[in-house]
Amino acid sequence: MDWLPNFSIPDSVFSLIISTGILVVAVAIMRSLTARYIRRNVAAAELRRKWLVNSRNGLLLLLLLGLVLIWGNELRTLALSIVALAIAFVVATKELILCLTGSLLKSGSAAFNLGDRIQIKDFRGDVIDHSLLATTILEVGPGKSMHQRTGRKIVLPNALFVSEPIVNESFTEKFGFHVLSIPFKRGDDWNGARRALLEAAERHCAPFINEVRAHMGQVSELRGLGLPPVEPRVTIHVPNAEEVHLVVRLPVPAGQRSSTEQAILEDVLAGTDFSTEKEAPTDPEGS
Repeated sequence: MDWLPNFSIPDSVFSLIISTGILVVAVAIMRSLTARYIRRNVAAAELRRKWLVNSRNGLLLLLLLGLVLIWGNELRTLALSIVALAIAFVVATKELILCLTGSLLKSGSAAFNLGDRIQIKDFRGDVIDHSLLATTILEVGPGKSMHQRTGRKIVLPNALFVSEPIVNESFTEKFGFHVLSIPFKRGDDWNGARRALLEAAERHCAPFINEVRAHMGQVSELRGLGLPPVEPRVTIHVPNAEEVHLVVRLPVPAGQRSSTEQAILEDVLAGTDFSTEKEAPTDPEGS
């Protein structure tokens, strides 16, 4: 208690306290006088109760208005301090707030679920865990066209979901579509390669093509989308004057993209050379 002798109240605050005390006493006296007058001069019980309640509420409003007028400058200073503290708090916890906002956005939009394969910025993998602050994926790659796990775990802050688009490769759940592109030179037998790729894709997709068609029909009906063609197809893309790319699109079960792709490429490319360029024979005598 050694601090009590040194404790003092500034004159400005002391005058405000006195004014507040006077206001409270005045309102209390007015309420007492008003209630006594109403009880003595109003005979009807219902009307007397109504006037008592209205007078009490009116005097309470008068008290609040007087307090605001008395403490207005101090309240304004306090409000500015609170705003400054709030701004400092928001700046200091900006990333944390963004993570919480990203979590709400992710949950509200149902962007993905556990087990889905997603891509955001340069990060791509299978979702194995997610919380209010972060989402954990097992990386798949390398690159965007490969489907092999690299063995690395990536923890993504949910703040990324606020500013970056999310690609969900498992949107159709049980089955999906896989696309691979194979480049050829303009002079190669790319037309023969196109026929071979289409035959191999149809052969490997034949065991489950009916299941894919039924599943895509259910997804289309549920999502309100048109039923996409599920049969394998090979389209031609010419990125420049010297190359022809054969783009193969085929339905595959979830989790079998890489194995199906490798099986088709082995069937088509292992035993056939589609290049039309032949090496010129060399003269053994050097002539």
